[in-house]
Amino acid sequence: MNKPDTPVASNFIRNIIDDDLAANKNDGRVVTRFPPEPNGYLHIGHAKSICLNFGIAAQYNGQCNLRFDDTNPVKENEEFVNAIKADVEWLGFEWDNLKHASDYFDELYNFAVELIKQGKAYVESSSAEEMREMRGTLTEPGTESPYRNRSVEENLDLFARMKAGEFDDGEHVLRAKIDMASGNINMRDPTLYRIRKVDHVRTGKTWSIYPMYDYTHCLSDAMENITHSLCTLEFEDHRPLYDWVLDELKTPAHPQQIEFARLSLEYTILSKRNLIQLVEDKHVTGWDDPRMPTITGIRRRGYTPAAIRDFCDRIGITKNDAWIEMAVLETCIRDDLNEHSPRRMAVIDPIKVVITDLPDGYTETLSFANHPQNEAFGRRDIAFTKEIMIDADDFSENPPPKYQRLVPGGEVRLRGSYVIKCEEVIKNDAGDIVELRCTHDPATLGKKPEGRKVKGVVHWVSATEGVTAEVRLYDRLFNIENPASANTLEDALNPQSMVIHKQCCIEASLADAKPEERFQFERLGYFVADRFEHTNATPVFNRTVTLRDTWAK
Repeated sequence: MNKPDTPVASNFIRNIIDDDLAANKNDGRVVTRFPPEPNGYLHIGHAKSICLNFGIAAQYNGQCNLRFDDTNPVKENEEFVNAIKADVEWLGFEWDNLKHASDYFDELYNFAVELIKQGKAYVESSSAEEMREMRGTLTEPGTESPYRNRSVEENLDLFARMKAGEFDDGEHVLRAKIDMASGNINMRDPTLYRIRKVDHVRTGKTWSIYPMYDYTHCLSDAMENITHSLCTLEFEDHRPLYDWVLDELKTPAHPQQIEFARLSLEYTILSKRNLIQLVEDKHVTGWDDPRMPTITGIRRRGYTPAAIRDFCDRIGITKNDAWIEMAVLETCIRDDLNEHSPRRMAVIDPIKVVITDLPDGYTETLSFANHPQNEAFGRRDIAFTKEIMIDADDFSENPPPKYQRLVPGGEVRLRGSYVIKCEEVIKNDAGDIVELRCTHDPATLGKKPEGRKVKGVVHWVSATEGVTAEVRLYDRLFNIENPASANTLEDALNPQSMVIHKQCCIEASLADAKPEERFQFERLGYFVADRFEHTNATPVFNRTVTLRDTWAK
């Protein structure tokens, strides 16, 4: 197993493992697993679990399996399997063994037969609605099924016929016989198997019955000799069932289930149901939309694996649910990109500037550092020409107070170049500004102007040497901290979460960028060449994050 930058911060799970190792429990082994269901794309909440399980195994020189919980063929397909593998690898981890719950279908069936023979499981023939009524409530006990006391022989016969495909979906299920009066609803004769006459992506038409997650998970852990089964807090109430199945079947291995708080991130929603709604209702362009919290989405947004691992390390592992500020995640990516991203200049909303005291066809080559704090990034040449582009935001005819950019009759320094002065504003018939005519001070290249102070510095790109590009300004998808608290998802959506500029002017060198190559566009933020749509002929850049937290309270 590789160790990209394995976190070693102490937490209650590591403390448990340290105690187990000190007592030589599990013969000193540490074996974990990441067990996603292949029914959708992973999101950043899953990244926390991935980093924990693979990180624990790496820290203790153990093993971590990637196991697909493929027990519901109705919702699962190979697309999701491949996406999950790609996400785990992209985050920088490598599984020791690739497993599937379907690998164990024969063993799981035989275990169920064993429970029937012990009188610990029975075939239920009530309807789903009747079973719900029998289950009881949090304050009232359940009632026993009229089929609960079927003989072992009858249960074995019915279960075999369920397997053979004699019955329709919903006609029967197999239930554990535990305690219908238990204070834990999960122990009130939970379902172990149900009929699903659907082809399975791996086993095809072999099976007509499929095991439930709670039954499958603990036995898969045991068969893989998992030592520490790490899962989120919603499974805490399921742990008694986890232990009951393993105890009743007397499995040689009995993994320890340990629960931790799942990720709750402000301005984000991680419910799979809501994510599906966002995609199906076309509020986003798909699962890989850069505004989505899916791993494939944040990857396309320009986030790095190192930043995600850093984020998971910073928020830590706790036993209590808590909201994490979006600023924590954005700080992690800013810190990483600031260190590793070369600088470039790009003009998002261009306005032409003609420097009238330069001759037609004038070109001067200026040298720029690719990173102001790291000489190892080298330097690049940029053409300074008679016609350049600046951002429309960097000029104002009627400037607000403390405005320190270009104004009529005012001066501003071009980044890494000369001081220019606006002499004339050219407008079209509609009154729109189409051109600024300026002069330059040739004595100000790398020097301060004499006798006056120029405060503003603006970025620029040569109008003749620059390249046209599409730039997508992404922001938080929701404009309230807890989108789930809104009446509808639509009410919480941020209408400015994506703003597309199709006629941007970028440095010529950016046209050679490779998909997923990241840059700091000076004064604008951190950007990435889109992994799917960017080409040298049609450059497309996505904003990963602004230079500063524009959502600061």
